[in-house]
Amino acid sequence: MSNKRDYYEVLGVRRNSTPDEIKKAFRKLALQFHPDKNPGDKKAEEKFKEISEANDVLSDPEKRKQYDQFGHGFAAFAGAGAGGPFGGGAGPFGGGAYGGGFEDQTFSGFGSSGPESFQDIFGDIFGDAFRDVRQKGARPGGPQDGPRGGTRTRGADLRYTLTITFEEAATGCEKTISFVRQRGGREETARLAITIPSGVKSGQRLKLRAEGDAPPTGNQFGDLYVIVSVAEHSIFRRVENDVHLELPLGFFDAVNGTIAEIPTLTGKASLKIPPGTPSGQIFRLKGKGFPTVGQGGAASGDMLVKVLIDVPRDLTDDQKELLKRFAASVRPGPMVKSFQEKVERLRKK
Repeated sequence: MSNKRDYYEVLGVRRNSTPDEIKKAFRKLALQFHPDKNPGDKKAEEKFKEISEANDVLSDPEKRKQYDQFGHGFAAFAGAGAGGPFGGGAGPFGGGAYGGGFEDQTFSGFGSSGPESFQDIFGDIFGDAFRDVRQKGARPGGPQDGPRGGTRTRGADLRYTLTITFEEAATGCEKTISFVRQRGGREETARLAITIPSGVKSGQRLKLRAEGDAPPTGNQFGDLYVIVSVAEHSIFRRVENDVHLELPLGFFDAVNGTIAEIPTLTGKASLKIPPGTPSGQIFRLKGKGFPTVGQGGAASGDMLVKVLIDVPRDLTDDQKELLKRFAASVRPGPMVKSFQEKVERLRKK
């Protein structure tokens, strides 16, 4: 016996629900549990898989009829060539046609193509298969029949993952990609020069129209989606359009103040550290962050530099004695003094 939940229960609909009611229920749940809204949440990802599977069956009149009759074992009665309970080999989603330009969407998670973007789901585009061409020479994915059993007259959309550096994401770059696609009934190697705009984020994608597979018949070529993956940086961290940097500072420099030379996305910058700077102090360098995609390259973000006092270790006995004499000769700093005063007030209550 299958341990899967009833598909109607999964979507929260009645067994006699109309197709529109099923569609609305799926959209509502997909918006709630989509991995793009729940990054890193495995439970949400599994829930999204479950509702997608249920929708794939209940949104198809023939599959729904077989499911109502045979339950989760309906695939065994669906006839030869179905290729599993969902047929078509495309998984719960197809490629479909999407809007152009860069979007804040990711392709991660499960299945052959991963969860599609919100636009893909709510645009009611359940069509051609995606084929991942991240690596040159990737094998074609899925048969040439669409998920509804008809002959596909549009070529498959392709997906290529392009990794760029942190700095390239900030300044933009030109890249040439090489991949394999289906043309003229055979595989061919394609090379394309593409422009990555400044400010791009990981997971954003660029649509290249008609650069995907060619169909077995007809001339409606699929599209190519270049998914950008920004490599992590050794010292920088991005938060929206701001760049965060932790700056270790020696005890002596924190006490006396100094001019620190720090790296930025576009070169070096000098940062004045005033005397008595405490650990955790944050300095803001205006305009040293990321630009917003499509706004001409002018940086809209800042660089936030957090000072971390590097406390010396492995001191000699003479050095420790000097520090004791030094500590006895100075008054407590403002944070220590404030804390001591608060503790003293608590004791008097």
